[in-house]
Amino acid sequence: MSYLKNNQDGKVFLILVLLILTSLMLFSCQPEDGGRVVVYTSVDQMFAEPILEKFEEESGIKVDAVYDVEAAKTTGLINRLIAEKDNPQADVFWNGEFAQTVVLKNQDVLTPYESPEAADIPDYYRDPDGTWTGFGGRARILIVNQELISPEDYPSSIFELTKCGVPADKIGIAYPLFGTTATHAAALYAALGPDGGRAFFEELQEKGVRVVDGNSVVKDMVVSGELVMGLTDTDDAQLAVNKGEPVEIVFLDQEEGGFGTLSIPNSVAKIRGGANVQEARQLIDYLVSEEIEKELLEVGWIDLMVRPMDEDTETAELIEMEVTFEEIFDYIEVAKEELAEVFVR
Repeated sequence: MSYLKNNQDGKVFLILVLLILTSLMLFSCQPEDGGRVVVYTSVDQMFAEPILEKFEEESGIKVDAVYDVEAAKTTGLINRLIAEKDNPQADVFWNGEFAQTVVLKNQDVLTPYESPEAADIPDYYRDPDGTWTGFGGRARILIVNQELISPEDYPSSIFELTKCGVPADKIGIAYPLFGTTATHAAALYAALGPDGGRAFFEELQEKGVRVVDGNSVVKDMVVSGELVMGLTDTDDAQLAVNKGEPVEIVFLDQEEGGFGTLSIPNSVAKIRGGANVQEARQLIDYLVSEEIEKELLEVGWIDLMVRPMDEDTETAELIEMEVTFEEIFDYIEVAKEELAEVFVR
């Protein structure tokens, strides 16, 4: 009996040891605090960081974020992702626009992932191959000084800028070689054809439209009254509206069947070969969700949602230019090269 008891005690002890070792092995295989995801983002840190911290808190997934630096901006992150292609360090790329995301697609840096949270996002804002998804962004608009022009005299089309009675030197655009103005120029090239696109800008130059060093400069000059109106983005214009400046935002070419305006969405994509596959998908699902799109709208990073909006919302029925983001991308370098000749400083 003594032998049997000792033998049973030994078996119990052995079982306990095996159970403990098994538990330790299982625990060691679990991701710490729910896992980890590395995101590179060009979105301003003051807007992106609270969103990523909220995701971290709600999901338990640790987020390591790499932001762009002012000197290199988005191009720095793009070059880094391309350099890391054979040994990817990131899992997700969250971009404040789309053109550079297309660069990554063409460099085979991205891998397809179609989020179920994006099912209600129009096809126009989703890459046909599933490598990136667009959500909330900005639109190209006309900002006008209400003290210098009456609403009945506002141009309704981008092609009426120099035909509305306002002197050309009181109308402003940013140099169409940089930023969203370059993207807008490429969209016009895609929509009108290269000859039509160049002709549009040649007419602006020949008539003496003011060409300045950025969209925010256009906005400031309209606010001050130095310009009567100018082309800019909704985010710059909305800053002036929110401050109570005497300006108004005009969405051009919005008549039924009209030419439409350009919207520039954020985009998010999964990095090919990223180590944290499930966590990357969860973060993408989170970023493209309607809840986060609304939150980004509320905090001011975006000015319009890509999802259908309420009927009483000003941009609810925004008419888009009939060009794809791939077509715009294809014309960016062509437009820059030609317009550098048109607008010689």
